[in-house]
Order: sequence, then structure tokens, then C-alpha cells
Amino acid sequence: MVTLEQLPTLAGEPVQAYRLVNSKFPPIDLFDDVADAREFEALYQIQALTNPRLRNELGQLEMIARSEIPFGIPGCSYATAPFTHVNPGGSRFSDGSFGVLYLAASMETALAEVQHHQSLYWSNVRGLNYERFVFRGLSCSFVDAAMKDATTVAMNDAIYAPDDYASSQRLGKALKLAGCPGLRYRSVRLQGNHCWALMTPRPVLSIIQSAHYEMIWNGQITGVNQIHEA
Repeated sequence: MVTLEQLPTLAGEPVQAYRLVNSKFPPIDLFDDVADAREFEALYQIQALTNPRLRNELGQLEMIARSEIPFGIPGCSYATAPFTHVNPGGSRFSDGSFGVLYLAASMETALAEVQHHQSLYWSNVRGLNYERFVFRGLSCSFVDAAMKDATTVAMNDAIYAPDDYASSQRLGKALKLAGCPGLRYRSVRLQGNHCWALMTPRPVLSIIQSAHYEMIWNGQITGVNQIHEA
């Protein structure tokens, strides 16, 4: 398995990347309504008095330092949500103890990654014969300064194992402990393409909605389509 020390460091180029989120989860307006951490704390305390759902909407705020939240950017809620709503079961580069913002170099790659994971999840739901899942496409701008590059690593390395995340999670933990802001890596679900794992939302300059997509489930995902507005 490749180690953190073996990976080259990226110079700091501007990057455009893409992400899909389930449309049933709306953006968290509170992150977008303020310009800095002090304003956030004040507004949070006020809204907490009247909104009993606020904690569920914001997630586990203790999992991210306020200084890491990029207040004032377009789409701050989209950038921050993966770090406060963390999958305890983990992901490729997280053991479930911290969040990761996953992005893809193209929307086609983002669709392939999400389709794979949606298929795994819904195939375990008994009696689900037909469903339509709608996703919000996001376009994200960030700078890759000080991030590591794992696209130099061959696909047969353990960090790219299709279904065993033990090695990639160890690498992700090392990145997190080292304070590394992110990792560029090869897409496992659409080979020849690449993705990003951001360990903090701080590098994000903007993350905005671009389009909607649907996935059709008939015992497996049989269709992936962009939804065009009438």
C-alpha cells in the first residue's frame, strides 16, 4: 500500500469538480446566511430557541472547527454538510470518525460513483421493485494547494480495492492527522477518470447547483437521466 510520504504534493491550481446530492435533503440556509463564525454563533443561538429541528438540519457541529467553515462563499452549506453529517459506516477515505467532501473531475464520473453506491444500498432493501431517485448536481470550484496526488499510484494498489476500504481508510486517516487539505485519486467506478477527497471545506471557493438528475430503479438502476426544466 502506498504511504502518505510517497505521494507528490500538488502545486495549487484552480480546479472545477462535480458532486451529486440527494434532492430530498435541502441546503442548510444557516451556513449561507452569515459572513463569518461570529455571526453564525449569534444566529445559531437565536434560531435554536425557536427551531427544534435545527440540530438535525445542521448535523454534528462539533465535528468541524468553525475556522474550517468557508463562511461567505456561494454554497457554504453544500461545502460544509459532509463534515457535519458523517456516515458512521465510513467511506473510501474515512473510517466514519470524520467527514470527507467527495468530488469528481466530471459529472459523468460523479454519476458513475453515485450509481455504484446507490445500487449497493438499494439492492439490500427488500420489496423495492420500482423507485425514482432525484439528485441535485453541484459544480464546485477550489484550489488544490498542498493536496496530495494519488493518481500517480497504479490501480492495483490496495487503496483502490473496489470493495475493501481498509487501506484507503488508513491513508485517509493519515491525511487527516497530517492536516493535509485533500487528495486527488483515480476513480474506481469510471476508470481513466479521477476524483477528489477534500478533508476540509476550507479550500472551496464556490459550490453551486448546476442541474438535476434521476436514477430509475427496477431491481437495479436501469436509467440515469438529466432532468430538463419544462
